[in-house]
Amino acid sequence: MFHYTVETDKPIEEAVSSLEASLKEEKFGVLWHFDIKETLESKGLEFEQPYRVLEVCNPQEAKNVLEENQMVGYFLPCKMVVYEDGGTTKIGLPKPTALIEMVNDDALKQFAQDIEDRLITCMDRAV
Repeated sequence: MFHYTVETDKPIEEAVSSLEASLKEEKFGVLWHFDIKETLESKGLEFEQPYRVLEVCNPQEAKNVLEENQMVGYFLPCKMVVYEDGGTTKIGLPKPTALIEMVNDDALKQFAQDIEDRLITCMDRAV
């Protein structure tokens, strides 16, 4: 599967806060928050489902991978989502290992696996 998704009983805001704290422990920072519901409603569109997108980055890791292959910048920063689905809060991300396959650079596979493992650990701790 191209993604990793976990479920939590926490409401959206609490799940986002918990995820941010977990990311910070792994030296990932949240560069940008995108509240899709709020943005669509500000444009006059009704959208009932809470849906948050977080752009996350570890600056040292970003530097390392970009020095190896600048095409990886197409996937940076890493995207994570927090949303409600059927009354359950979900936290997910596209797997870096799935994305890196598109670059076709074997040297980057281990790097992607390391980042993926760390982000999954953050998600699992956040639930």
